[in-house]
Amino acid sequence: MGIVLGLFLSTAVNKIDKKGRVSVPSNFRNVISPLSYNGVILFPSPHHACLEGFGIDYIEEINNRLETFDLFSDEQDDLATAIFGQSVQLPFDGEGRIILPEELRGHANLEGEAAFVGLGRKFQIWEPGAFEKRKAQSRNSIASKSLTLPKGGANG
Repeated sequence: MGIVLGLFLSTAVNKIDKKGRVSVPSNFRNVISPLSYNGVILFPSPHHACLEGFGIDYIEEINNRLETFDLFSDEQDDLATAIFGQSVQLPFDGEGRIILPEELRGHANLEGEAAFVGLGRKFQIWEPGAFEKRKAQSRNSIASKSLTLPKGGANG
């Protein structure tokens, strides 16, 4: 695995214009700027009404993980179809914006605003009201399951 250049952190809500353009938060662009592709990769979340977002480095890692499955297995085909078959590469324009395709906007019910939510090595894009509900669900889940972070990781 390569060096982690940065993490997507925080939440920012930005306006979507009539052409589907939205400014990617500058702290998110800073995570992506050292990478070989100056843009983001998005695909519809298979679990929520939001978009999953990555830099090119992490989508390459996802590809490497998929290669651990047998090449023509149903599992590999299903995951590759759900991820790569629906992914779009969206380059930044000169002002740090991307154009969200209509199909992706529809999946996440994005119209006037988009909430960019940092999740470490990935991020999500939500309709702001739906994200508030998701945030409450995640807090309730953490409390009801008494979730904590596992020991270990890079620092032991």
